[in-house]
Amino acid sequence: MKPPRPTLFDFHGVPMTHIFTDDWENIKHFQARPDDILIATYPKAGTTWVSYILDLLYFSQTRPDRQTSMPIYERVPFLENKKPNHPSGTDLANSLDTSPRLIKTHLPVQLIPKSFWEQKCRVVYVARNAKDNAVSYFHFNRMDSVQPEPGDWNSFLQNYMEGQMAFGSWFDHVTGWWERKQSHPKLHYMLFEDMVEDTGREIDKLCSFLGLTSTAAEKEQIRRQSQFDNMKKDDMANYSSAIVMDFKISPFMRKGKVGDWKNHFTVAQNEQFDEEYHKKMNNTTLHFRTEV
Repeated sequence: MKPPRPTLFDFHGVPMTHIFTDDWENIKHFQARPDDILIATYPKAGTTWVSYILDLLYFSQTRPDRQTSMPIYERVPFLENKKPNHPSGTDLANSLDTSPRLIKTHLPVQLIPKSFWEQKCRVVYVARNAKDNAVSYFHFNRMDSVQPEPGDWNSFLQNYMEGQMAFGSWFDHVTGWWERKQSHPKLHYMLFEDMVEDTGREIDKLCSFLGLTSTAAEKEQIRRQSQFDNMKKDDMANYSSAIVMDFKISPFMRKGKVGDWKNHFTVAQNEQFDEEYHKKMNNTTLHFRTEV
């Protein structure tokens, strides 16, 4: 018998599941360090990709053993994760022996522990266009037993548009972080579509933001290593050791493309989504591409 899937509940105005809130006191009071780098995303926006690139940028020369002996979710702990019988994300982050510590989160901006702002930590935020993001999140929820039951594609899409997802509304998430970027100079806002279009260019921008002086050869090696097909084959990056995920249903790293939404959205769904999108994204300067 498989354990029942979790259900959503309201947590400080954001739909969440217990796995991401059970450690809340430790999350809320987490002590960031000035050189910590926080990788923030809405789920299924390229989190693992950027985590992998940052880990290579910082440690491929000095700690190459990390890439072959530690899965990415140990190298870059998921701050709010609290699975039963596993170390919590805060415990894993506190046990990291690297400088900087790379830590990931899916929390909306208003729930981020205060110490990250107080310590003026650098934050890398990655956003993905809503249509591809919805498709990716749907397939992820199908295979990840700690996510709520997704239902069929149409009902999932309706819930997605209404923000009834773990971590809340995509619209609120991406615009909330975009607004914070305007007043927080240490926040680098990346778009998944830009990374797909020219990974090397986006690595250059990351290095510039982080003050890293990697050589052209090192950056090219990282660009090659972080290509989707290479990461998908890498057992330290593809989550194949995560027992809560059923790869028979769908792989954790599925396609990594821009425009796969066209294989899922019906004409009617697309029209409804566009109408909702224009309503909710009308007052922001943030713009996405749904094809590259």
